[in-house]
Amino acid sequence: MNPLLDQLHPYPFEKLRALFAGTQPPALPPIRLSIGEPQHEAPQRVKQALIDSLGGLSIYPTTIGIDALRESIAAWLQRRFGLKEISAGSQVLPVNGTREALFAFAQCVVDASRPAPLVASPNPFYQIYEGAALLAGAQPLFLNQSAANGFGLDLDGPSAEQWARVQLLYVCSPGNPTGRVLSLDEWRDLFALADRYGFIIAADECYSEIYFDEAKPPLGALQAAQQLGRSNYERLVVFHSLSKRSNVPGLRSGFVAGDAAILKKFLLYRTYHGCAMSQSVQLASIAAWNDETHVQENRVLYREKFDQLVPMLSPVLGVSKPDAGFYLWARTPVDDAQFARVLFAQTHVTVLPGQYLAREARGLNPGHGFVRIALVAGVEECVSAAQRIVEFCQSGKF
Repeated sequence: MNPLLDQLHPYPFEKLRALFAGTQPPALPPIRLSIGEPQHEAPQRVKQALIDSLGGLSIYPTTIGIDALRESIAAWLQRRFGLKEISAGSQVLPVNGTREALFAFAQCVVDASRPAPLVASPNPFYQIYEGAALLAGAQPLFLNQSAANGFGLDLDGPSAEQWARVQLLYVCSPGNPTGRVLSLDEWRDLFALADRYGFIIAADECYSEIYFDEAKPPLGALQAAQQLGRSNYERLVVFHSLSKRSNVPGLRSGFVAGDAAILKKFLLYRTYHGCAMSQSVQLASIAAWNDETHVQENRVLYREKFDQLVPMLSPVLGVSKPDAGFYLWARTPVDDAQFARVLFAQTHVTVLPGQYLAREARGLNPGHGFVRIALVAGVEECVSAAQRIVEFCQSGKF
């Protein structure tokens, strides 16, 4: 067996099951706010497009995807981020959701023959970043995001020697779990580091379409690059998905876009990896990328949940509305794992301990003392969960 497998940590939800072992929650309807799985209705036009495209199941799909899908994605990128141009032929590649692509990307770009390679990522983080680094033969380098620095990336934490060994930097904006959106100045700093040390930036933007002000969508990485004069998107690849945007996590559909030279190599890797998207899924994906009405309706539901829950939970957990995304990053009055376990045992509401989403780096686990609350259930269910959490916090029975 591959000895690198032994370096992998248990996934957060495995830890959560172990944490809850032996508990007996009350006979209340369970409300699961621990996993970022959208539970809004999938759009009818996408479901119908999938049904109408079932003939595609008899066709071997190509890894690069059909022209119509790449063209619809390129057109969406231009509409959404105001890009002057993006080549559907060389700067866009369909993938089976961002999780698969984020993992595979490290296997493609990391050169394990170089001395002590590093892959940098936020901390807290999406655990795929860490696993991808380890199985590519690199070690993770964590950039703490704490309340002390406004949940920004701690770019000053690593030494110059460490930055010199970084080959890949994962960035998540809007962030998981804080919902923080990187500013243009922060992108300028990241691009300067990438130029100085020669690493690639993988920008995970799967939450980019869940925001609160229709007039102020979150800044994207390609958009920032264009505004800073980096029109060829050097050393930059972005990852997008329909899972959150269109409530179709089971469709497993997304794309990568950016630096054409990098994507050419990534396409070569994927051709051997065997991860082509079904043509039926591609055609359904076109229907999703070509429509914004269902996405706007989706945002209305999330906006309503945040508008109702933040005032309820703020007095007991100190939450505030994030920049974007569908998570609340809530400060706990006791150890976050203890809080999650007792909350489940007393209310049948599931949240995720923040320490499970982070690692100790430079003497700090920035997830300690927080829980992640995913507002993915319906409005009424989320309000019911918030009422139970408030009563639990007010009882002081931790």
